[in-house]
Amino acid sequence: MLQIAFIRENQEKVINALAKRNMDAKGIVQEVVQLDEKRRATQVQLDGILSESNKLSKDIGELMKSGEKSKAAILKEKTVLLKDKSKKLSETADILAADLLEKLYTLPNLPADIVPVGKTPEENLNVFQEGDIPVLHEGAQPHWELVKKYDIIDFELGVKIAGAGFPVYKGKGAKLQRALINYFLDKNTAAGYNEVQVPHMVNEASAYGTGQLPDKEGQMYHDKTDDLYLIPTAEVPVTNLFRDVILNENELPVLTTAYTPCFRREAGSYGAHVRGLNRLHQFDKVEIVRVEHPDKSYEALDGMVEHVKSILQELKLPYRILRLCGGDMGFTASLTYDFEVFSTAQDRWLEISSVSNFETFQANRLKLRFKDKDGKNQLAHTLNGSALALPRVLAGILENYQTPEGIVIPEVLRPYCGFDIID
Repeated sequence: MLQIAFIRENQEKVINALAKRNMDAKGIVQEVVQLDEKRRATQVQLDGILSESNKLSKDIGELMKSGEKSKAAILKEKTVLLKDKSKKLSETADILAADLLEKLYTLPNLPADIVPVGKTPEENLNVFQEGDIPVLHEGAQPHWELVKKYDIIDFELGVKIAGAGFPVYKGKGAKLQRALINYFLDKNTAAGYNEVQVPHMVNEASAYGTGQLPDKEGQMYHDKTDDLYLIPTAEVPVTNLFRDVILNENELPVLTTAYTPCFRREAGSYGAHVRGLNRLHQFDKVEIVRVEHPDKSYEALDGMVEHVKSILQELKLPYRILRLCGGDMGFTASLTYDFEVFSTAQDRWLEISSVSNFETFQANRLKLRFKDKDGKNQLAHTLNGSALALPRVLAGILENYQTPEGIVIPEVLRPYCGFDIID
């Protein structure tokens, strides 16, 4: 959430920055500022009345001590009127604060200066590419055919149990899935990330804290009875570990990693591009989350990018890195890099990771702060990235490593799998 003081003092800057997201924010920025002015003016009135009421209470005490009860009675009548007025002003202030917060929740994060201008994914900037695209044998197949051939993932059985988008992993497919999870976690912990296991459901406050609500409400599975949401990513529960926390500056940075299943409704997703593992309602992902000093968050972002690169280099998958344009960037991000693996059998790039810096946007919602050297509380910066999302990594391995004899397992995964080939 953007800070109201920053909006108030930088209205044109906010409007111009959000224009990079193809958003005309002039109207809502003006509404926010006007609501804030009314709220602050009401608070000034309320503070004045409370101060006057406190003074009268002291005066009444003095008058009672001196025996001037009639004068004290007059002042008591005045305090009753002030109390009624303060109650009304307090209610007005609460309504204005709630309205202001509701408006602030609708404003996305400001894009960083280096975010490219653009409206569609086609306008994202390719900043790095590595790996040779393999030449496959004649008759090579996309992964949704390969998994049937080798009986390692059953999409139809998943439909029977839950519906489309809930695959069943079998035999060597399940073992390869588990191998990837363990490999990713080992890579992350070796890089200094502390592993945690977190709930797979979160309350409304947690979903608001990281920005999934109200922006992605329709994309989340919601249990109305207990008012809990299935997590769309481990980012939500992991980042909320630090909600309402004040860290000491010397505790920064905080590095955390977690494996979780993820659940997304993906409403409106249809067509050939979502076949097989390309788009699921339930999938596995290993996440990395950082809480950083504001002066060091972009250096940390670069470090996260290098970390994900090292994983893909070891898997020997052809990949590229895109800097997302304003129109394709997530609601909460200030800067995002997407990693994509090339699927030779599908002849297309598949997104397998997003690494983002949210600056203070999430921290402001979470009230996540740190105490600086002068003893002042400051908002921290939060960052997160997939390291990695499994379905499309698995799709890339199955398709790019297929041979006439079977699917060869990347060398780095063989100790985790216990086998060298799926045949």
